[in-house]
Amino acid sequence: MSPEGKRRKVAEDEQDAPVSVFLDWCKKAGIQLNSKVYISAQNTVSQYGMLTRHDLPVGEEVFSIPRSALLFQHTTRIQDLLEKEQQSLESRSGWVPLLLSLLYEAADPTSLWSPYFGLWPQLIPPDLPMFWSSEERSRLLQGTGVAEAVTQDLENIEQEYNTIVLPFIERHPDVFCPKTHTLELYKRLVAFVMAYSFQEPLDDEEEDSGKEVLPPMMVPVADLLNHVAHHNTHLEFTPECLRMITTQPVAAGGELFNTYGQMGNWQLLHMYGFSEPHPQNTNETADIQMVTLRDAALQGAASEEERDQVHQRWDLLCHMEMVGEEGAFVFGCDEVLTEEELRTSLKVMCMAADEFAEYKENDGWEEDDEEEEQTLTNQEILQFPLSWRRLLHAAAKLTLSTYATDLHSDQVIIDDAAAYAKLSPREQYSLQVRYGQKRILHQLLELTRG
Repeated sequence: MSPEGKRRKVAEDEQDAPVSVFLDWCKKAGIQLNSKVYISAQNTVSQYGMLTRHDLPVGEEVFSIPRSALLFQHTTRIQDLLEKEQQSLESRSGWVPLLLSLLYEAADPTSLWSPYFGLWPQLIPPDLPMFWSSEERSRLLQGTGVAEAVTQDLENIEQEYNTIVLPFIERHPDVFCPKTHTLELYKRLVAFVMAYSFQEPLDDEEEDSGKEVLPPMMVPVADLLNHVAHHNTHLEFTPECLRMITTQPVAAGGELFNTYGQMGNWQLLHMYGFSEPHPQNTNETADIQMVTLRDAALQGAASEEERDQVHQRWDLLCHMEMVGEEGAFVFGCDEVLTEEELRTSLKVMCMAADEFAEYKENDGWEEDDEEEEQTLTNQEILQFPLSWRRLLHAAAKLTLSTYATDLHSDQVIIDDAAAYAKLSPREQYSLQVRYGQKRILHQLLELTRG
């Protein structure tokens, strides 16, 4: 992680007023903090972090948090109201009840969770790209997919506030006030949920039964740990509490890191406001939009008849739900994360005409039902038929052409420590996102050359 880390560094120590008040609240709330660790803003990769006073072995409990100390729609003081209006608060995001809980609790200095919100004065959220200007997003993030994702986020937030949240606020003037609980505050709290919330995972049995995904929740103390791909702790969920456990030894003076999941840098920047410098993020990914594969096939079509064939093949893939207008093929450093979609799409787009006619007649079903490997490695891409590799090569080139800069120019800045240091945090994070994606795409060009 870069020196600035997940949140801005500030000149505070463990004994600053907000931390002291928060630690007193933790004791009253039943949060048990291991005496071998402490919260600090010094010698961490971000504003707050957790450091060790003594060596910690594998499997040691760092802290435990009773479920009564979690903040979400079932622990807020307005839980009965939210339950009563449950149907009217349904939304695509599923976050409205939690966000209304935060709107109510964060704006009230008498709230039980006031010491928790006090760690972030004025509720200043992380520096997510949603708070950058559209010009800055376009200039720094062109080609990465982040700018488009942020635009969609902002549209969804405004639509959700105006059609669901604001009418709810106006129906309950004794609890909420439109002048206090504004769209701007709502947007800032969306950023808090994106950057700091946790979602309890379903076990395999719950997933198989089709149980609904649980709503996100705010987890005091746990959200102060920073993220790196090579983390050293893990959050465990039990019926009584949440426990942070070490997954590897941590020496005295070291920082404890959690994980937000296997996320590429573009996801980290989009949702958390930072990225990890190359090559620290081993979860880095690059996308090729599915429509780009279609565009590459159209680009290679030599006649109107061949172009029509491309459209027919694309339509069948859409019907099979293998591709979509907004979908993407996802490539990691060593493997393809969308193996089935990519393999099937290349096969269908590159079929001979008579073979495709039969395939279409069978609605995509084949007599050979032999299961494909679920992991598609880079070495397997080398063994693709030449026609597949050529199409994938063309799609990778089209994707690289969407960036404002090339790989070499990014490499020059990254290799020049003085030039890199002059960049703002936003510029550094964006550069790492672009650079990591381009490296994967250039690697794909090499694998498909021929």
